[in-house]
Amino acid sequence: MKKRISMLLAAAMMLTLVSCGGKPSTPSNTGSQSNPGSQGNTSADQPNSGGDAAEDWHIGIITGTVSQSEDDLRGAEAIQAKYGEDKVILATYPDNFTEELETTIQCIVNMSDDPLMKAVIVNQSVPGTAEAFKQIKERRPDILCIAGEAHEDLPVVGASADLVCNNDFVSRGYLIIKTAHDLGCDTFVHISFPRHMSYETMSRRVAVMTEACKEFGMKFVLETAPDPTTDVGVTGAQAYVLEKAPEWIQKYGQNSAYFCTNDAHTAPLLQRLLELGGYFIEADLPSPLMGYPNALGDLDLTAEAGDFDAILAKVEKAVVDAGGEGRFGTWAYSYGYCLSAGLAQHAINVIEGKSEIADMDDVSAALQEYSPNAAWNGSGYTNADTGVKEDNVFLIYQDTYIMGNPGKFMGVTDVEVPEKYYTVK
Repeated sequence: MKKRISMLLAAAMMLTLVSCGGKPSTPSNTGSQSNPGSQGNTSADQPNSGGDAAEDWHIGIITGTVSQSEDDLRGAEAIQAKYGEDKVILATYPDNFTEELETTIQCIVNMSDDPLMKAVIVNQSVPGTAEAFKQIKERRPDILCIAGEAHEDLPVVGASADLVCNNDFVSRGYLIIKTAHDLGCDTFVHISFPRHMSYETMSRRVAVMTEACKEFGMKFVLETAPDPTTDVGVTGAQAYVLEKAPEWIQKYGQNSAYFCTNDAHTAPLLQRLLELGGYFIEADLPSPLMGYPNALGDLDLTAEAGDFDAILAKVEKAVVDAGGEGRFGTWAYSYGYCLSAGLAQHAINVIEGKSEIADMDDVSAALQEYSPNAAWNGSGYTNADTGVKEDNVFLIYQDTYIMGNPGKFMGVTDVEVPEKYYTVK
């Protein structure tokens, strides 16, 4: 059964990183103008939480870098700002994590060297996370291992993690298509590459999207763009999308909607859609900061830093001014940001005896601190091959917000997804 979730925001943020070795670095501001958390290091002015247990724990959070998954990193910095850099240790894995698997694994495992480490959170949980958690459990079974947005098969990650939390790729596969249909789209273009299509979460979502397009009488198209973790890098992958998107839009028409599985592809795709027409329902990991500021000419969000309501309002105005009214969507509150901060908060609550690690209500309560005014829905993950429901793997999604004048939520969290889609693969 699904559970409805409503969420509240915490705005404190911080910009301190550590290397993969897990040792604190000198505080520095790494924010960009599009960064919601570029307010600097404020942890020295904020008391630690946790009462008598405050000095007894450390947690480690590992995310991608600014270039690959900025929102994930900013959410980690928010928790570090709340509890202090002496309590919350941050690290980032390499951008080309597929080529540097051992470095990625070691980056995660190194957190267990700290004798006060009580929880390790990885978001996004790229390949190697399951092995890293296995090694941590062998060395330190007392450490909680939490995976956000796992790239490996969920049963594999769930076997070594205490908790896994992913976007609901099954429900969203149906709901994104339904929303595109409701907005008048007749074609849906899915852009990805072989590595992503090898993931169960993404391949199953494609299967669901294909079936949903049949239900709604839409054409479903697969297009390919370069993997940014290969030799072409982020710059090469983005240049490809900038070049190819006009061809796609001309080929599939103004009533075509587009979706890409990689964060780095999002900004160039949005840029071309704003210029040439077409629809964009929401990003793979949605956020008003995912691609929009860069696509809108490096939109300056410095004054709105930390306030997602203000960020959304400014992005929405820029989209409308660029002629995108009614064609572009997002989640009102960043998924990556909420997941990093919320899962870390949940870990702290468990460490302090306030929550149970695999209780969906407790996970929801922790996430509530980071997204006000948005409806959420969620469910437990069921293995499509075995029919087994994983008790420690949860899938969640937020209502889709279409920017316009005025913008509106589409109410997708109230839509009942037909049961047949949960066994499509």
